Amino acid sequence: MRFLVRLAVNSVAIWLASLLLSGISLSERTGWGQVGVVVVVGLVFTLVNLVVKPIVHLFALPLTILTLGLFSLVINALMLLLTSWLTRTTEFGLFVDGFWWALIGSVIISVISWVLNLVLAND
Repeated sequence: MRFLVRLAVNSVAIWLASLLLSGISLSERTGWGQVGVVVVVGLVFTLVNLVVKPIVHLFALPLTILTLGLFSLVINALMLLLTSWLTRTTEFGLFVDGFWWALIGSVIISVISWVLNLVLAND
């Protein structure tokens, strides 16, 4: 159940970031096709964050400590770029125009995810 909530939150956050930023876009579809694109990109992003991100955080721990945690922003941007690279070859594509767009997008996605997780929290 937590995975599905995380998938939904990530999908909505990526969709909103693509609406807010001109440097991040999703494959153009209409109707349910666009919902499918958002869900597939959200699934890939969620899997990248579950599998790859902890490994990268472990190897980057000294640099993260040295920069007082700011390197985590770079890691989040790299995870967004990895998601873009993985989905670009399919018809369900996330397109990021460069590292700086990924950095801004990852901050927006993090903030939106944080707000949605606060709203959806079940205590």
